[in-house]
Amino acid sequence: MTAWPIAELLPHAGEMILLDAVLEHGPEHALCIRRVPTGGLFHDADGKLPAWMGVELMAQAIAAWAGCQAKAAAEPVRLGFLLGTRHYTCNVVAFEPDSELRIEARRDFHDDGGMGVFACRIEAPGVLAEARLTVFSPPDASALFQDGTFQDGKSPPPASEPSHG
Repeated sequence: MTAWPIAELLPHAGEMILLDAVLEHGPEHALCIRRVPTGGLFHDADGKLPAWMGVELMAQAIAAWAGCQAKAAAEPVRLGFLLGTRHYTCNVVAFEPDSELRIEARRDFHDDGGMGVFACRIEAPGVLAEARLTVFSPPDASALFQDGTFQDGKSPPPASEPSHG
């Protein structure tokens, strides 16, 4: 386990924190754990956590890795964004209550500008989910949101209109 509580590693709060702890971490990976509760914010009516939430569990494992890297370097935890997911597969439709999920994020690529690609997997008895996630953690995320505009000075498009760059 890490010396830091999970809430100090993620830029999330309350029920949005879906991980319980970081079991281990290193320069290239993080291994996290989640005991699936019975019911919760994202659970189905039957109390199960839908398998599509595995993508968020993986994204939070990446965020926990980044948080561990920041804490070890005595730097602040930075905001990050999930840009995309490739080939998410899961052999179950939902994660059962009381199952203990082991979520691993392994860095494949990361640059100084904040772009990264991670190979991720979730394992539990009878459960295997895998994906590659692309993430972005800019050095100064606050610059993206100054005065309601993007860094290039343009306002974000209305939700009903597609953005064409």
